[in-house]
Amino acid sequence: MNWLEMTESEILAIADPIMDNLMQASTDIDHARHVRDFTEKLKTVVTKENLEAQCKEYQTKLGYFSEREFTAVFRKETDVAIFWKQRFTKSNGEHIAFLRLIEDNGRILVQNVSVT
Repeated sequence: MNWLEMTESEILAIADPIMDNLMQASTDIDHARHVRDFTEKLKTVVTKENLEAQCKEYQTKLGYFSEREFTAVFRKETDVAIFWKQRFTKSNGEHIAFLRLIEDNGRILVQNVSVT
């Protein structure tokens, strides 16, 4: 089956564990674990120093990741984008968590990810 034709539930079964790992690795500032599901191109962008600086900055301002609520899956010709409403421990605001997945040599990998 073409993974791009999976149901939202099936896609979330792939995406949620990846996003859980990204968020925990970010909280722990664990670069190796954070980039384990990244494409090779994305690994060159997210350096250990870059990740550490970003994590320290958001943790100081917003706290740590807390509740995450699924909002949507968008399918494109080659990839899938998943969006969640994300909360932090020090912020009352609603933030957007975004994960873009692509298939690369039979593996589903992170092509882009952000929380804003």
